[in-house]
Amino acid sequence: MRGLVIFILPAIMIITDLAFASNYLFYLEGQSVIGYSTKQKKTIFYSLSQEDVMQKPSVGFDYLRRLSGETRDYGTLAIQARLAYNGEVDKKFEPQLYNAYIKYKTGLADIWLGHNRPALGLSSYLDSHTQLFPTLAMQGFGYERDWGLGLYREFNWGNFALTATAGSGMPLYLKGNYLTATRISKGILAQDNYTFGFSLAYGRTLNTMSYHLMEPDPIQFVMLGGDFTYLWRNVENRFEFFIGEKEERKAYALFGRSEIDLSGEGRLKLGIQPVCWETANTWDYQFYAGISFQITGDIAVRSLYQYVQDTKDQRIVFQIYYYKGL
Repeated sequence: MRGLVIFILPAIMIITDLAFASNYLFYLEGQSVIGYSTKQKKTIFYSLSQEDVMQKPSVGFDYLRRLSGETRDYGTLAIQARLAYNGEVDKKFEPQLYNAYIKYKTGLADIWLGHNRPALGLSSYLDSHTQLFPTLAMQGFGYERDWGLGLYREFNWGNFALTATAGSGMPLYLKGNYLTATRISKGILAQDNYTFGFSLAYGRTLNTMSYHLMEPDPIQFVMLGGDFTYLWRNVENRFEFFIGEKEERKAYALFGRSEIDLSGEGRLKLGIQPVCWETANTWDYQFYAGISFQITGDIAVRSLYQYVQDTKDQRIVFQIYYYKGL
């Protein structure tokens, strides 16, 4: 299925070029990730886990094309793909398709189809795919990206989003799984320096990590969530909570992240992030602290300390990230 999708997408790009007069942005992306785990007592080449899609050594591209006609813009085509190194499995290199969607502007709302963000919590608007800090979506409370369709409408007081997706995350599986989600928010971050949102999700989802199916059957997923982002001078504060059910058991999660910009230009940042959750009657707590420095417009270096309460593991991870437009 992945190979078929990867071959179909360039065809969509060619058809789009023939059908629309448009322009594009094309970026090269690469990253090196290395760290050390006290639990495993060895060098690791990932940040969160070996099974997860992020972060690993990889090379790829990010392609954005504006679709326009004679009178107005119709939408956007977005494709982001990479080849990642996975050192602890037989197949050492793993193709990853991250963004893969077409968005159409109707005038009343934006409608997208493909592989994009479900309308659930912070991950619905916070793009953290380059960051070492994980979100709750990476801890089993939703998905960073999912296959399906969605609707997004922005108002002068906030925005509204509604999505219907497969509930399988990075891969596409059809085993009776699905996920419906909606989010409504007050405040536009770029305009008001804050946004406060409520989310509701319901479905039967699959437990996947990266492109690996961890369990064969879908599980019940019901979540109510709230998220808050506030930008104050050189400080960014983000909070999120979830309460609901997974596998017909109570599930809770609480997330916080604070980052301070020491340079005044967004180049040098220090951050901390405590996270705790309970699923399947199992409680866990993790703490993160990190520093990032944007060396040039194309190159950033980041480091992260992570403590996992459940396994008593402590990790230190380093990342060099390259992102250059052509």
